[in-house]
Amino acid sequence: MKKLVFKGLLVSMAGAAVLATGLPAVGAAQKVLAVGSTALQPLAAEAGEMYSDSHSGASITVQGGGSGAGLSQVGKGGVTIGNSDIFAEQKSGIDASKLKDHKVAVVGITPVVNKDIKVENLKKQQLQDIFAGKITNWKEVGGNDEKIVLINRAQGSGTRTTFEQAVMGGTEVKTAQEQDDNGAVQKIVGQTPGAISYLAFSYTNGKSAKNLKKISIDHVKPTNKNVTTNKWSIWAYEHMYTTLSPDKTTKSFIKFMTSKAVEKAVTKKLGYIPVKSMKVTKDADGTVVK
Repeated sequence: MKKLVFKGLLVSMAGAAVLATGLPAVGAAQKVLAVGSTALQPLAAEAGEMYSDSHSGASITVQGGGSGAGLSQVGKGGVTIGNSDIFAEQKSGIDASKLKDHKVAVVGITPVVNKDIKVENLKKQQLQDIFAGKITNWKEVGGNDEKIVLINRAQGSGTRTTFEQAVMGGTEVKTAQEQDDNGAVQKIVGQTPGAISYLAFSYTNGKSAKNLKKISIDHVKPTNKNVTTNKWSIWAYEHMYTTLSPDKTTKSFIKFMTSKAVEKAVTKKLGYIPVKSMKVTKDADGTVVK
């Protein structure tokens, strides 16, 4: 009997309330509860359904809440898997030595704007200045005379951490409207004239993204091919963190996440990159090695 639960939860304070009520208990032999990154959520959910179809009695529950929530909850033993766009070492308050890292994919992250904005490319410095609040009108970067509306991700978001590490270079981001997950950002940017934010590649295609436009940086396009060589430098590993001794079903599901079956049917279709396709590696400090 197949069981799959896919819930997107919006959690504002680093996802601390993700497990407040109503979630299934962790610990049953064939139950896997994965919480955290909304960038990884679509891939984990579809792979979870595939796994349930081929493993009778398995129950795979996938929820959002942000990378911070995933890391915090798996560290406390509240969930089986903590999904994260960042290394555990990057999150304050997390003891990475007590967690096991499983890199299951890579995802690119790109600036996105409302489709009506007449800008196709930004210099990296211009992008930084926009998010720092130094550039406030699209006409300053070759667009129409229209106010720039910043949409940011909440603290605890791995997507935000990745974007700031790659783009901001320590420059403080201007206080702006914050959203808890990629799905909310996708919707609001598409509905808001003058809006700009950033999204995982997996949220920039399909009908739900029809009102968005991806922005090139220094004339480099946000493509998976450019991510694999770090020509496009805004990207992250998709981590599934567990305890040091995960149960049999959890280990089996994580292994399944990187299988040829998932790669062929889901990973590339949704805009993710298999880890083995990368020509470079990146560590928790953001250092890239070819």
